[in-house]
Amino acid sequence: MALRIDFSHPLRAYDARVELTVERGETVALVGPSGAGKTTTLRVVAGLMRPHRGVVTVDGTTWFDSAAGIDLPPEQRRVGYLFQEYALFPHLDVSQNVRFGAPRGAPVAELLERFRISALAGARVRELSGGERQRVALARALARRPETLLLDEPLSALDAHTKASVRSELHQLLRELGLPTILVTHDFEDAAALADRIGVLVDGCVVQEGTAADLVSRPLDAFVASLTGASLLHGTARANGSGLTEVVLDDGRTAWSTHTASGRVGLVIYPWEVTLGREVTDDSSMNHFAGVVTSIVPVGNRARVRVGDIVAEIAAVSLDRLGLREGDTIVTSFKATAARLVPLA
Repeated sequence: MALRIDFSHPLRAYDARVELTVERGETVALVGPSGAGKTTTLRVVAGLMRPHRGVVTVDGTTWFDSAAGIDLPPEQRRVGYLFQEYALFPHLDVSQNVRFGAPRGAPVAELLERFRISALAGARVRELSGGERQRVALARALARRPETLLLDEPLSALDAHTKASVRSELHQLLRELGLPTILVTHDFEDAAALADRIGVLVDGCVVQEGTAADLVSRPLDAFVASLTGASLLHGTARANGSGLTEVVLDDGRTAWSTHTASGRVGLVIYPWEVTLGREVTDDSSMNHFAGVVTSIVPVGNRARVRVGDIVAEIAAVSLDRLGLREGDTIVTSFKATAARLVPLA
């Protein structure tokens, strides 16, 4: 079973053009800024929007074909749709919400048990926590016995504490279901944790597609680099005859990269490739920039430290060893091999 989408549709500021195949058991995330066309893609699949041109098929069955005049209404498309704010009915209890829209004989009791919400069957939506609401919404989506699953920002309504545990639950559920699934999010971390592939959608077009590791190791442009968590410094690149590329940054600093480029570039540095020190260290790093620590954010047993326009991620023990405080002057260092270069428009 595979979901195949190929459509184009004029929107207010651009034409959305999306071509995508999602295999059975695969989750593909569409990531990008607001207004990029992510939810438009979900609506086209669900039959909530009729595109100007295109085809939507699931397991060889055509749901939409503009040329052939085929356009199945939403109720005839076996789609499980999890809306961004879950769209639960406040006047119905949990059991009634899950049963809503399900075909006769759907195993509602089994779904309540599966999602550990049986004890909440008679509860109203206002009585539920964020994680409980998400489980109710997922149970309702699956009650339709869908052939494909659409998730619109499934974690955005959760607080940070709840989000981590629910993300893990959702990842396991997607593996068990084995459905072709499209996940829409603006959060690259969510996409990396939940999806097999990620498509970066900008102005209605997929500008890069691959695994999370692909996008981090080989970002094709400045937007993808920033989306995946890199620091991005603007400058002008030129070869200097040593086998390295010299990048004169816009603020006058000079950096070195093993990547080949010329002209206007973005210098891409990921936080985990940056080291910090009180002085320049005698190691293989060729790039050393002194700056002021502007923020320190603990993340588990690590910490993200912003030094000027560069973010470093270091172990908490290293943070303690350095005795860093906001306002301190520190040296950021990174190797020429870690300095990726992307073209600037």
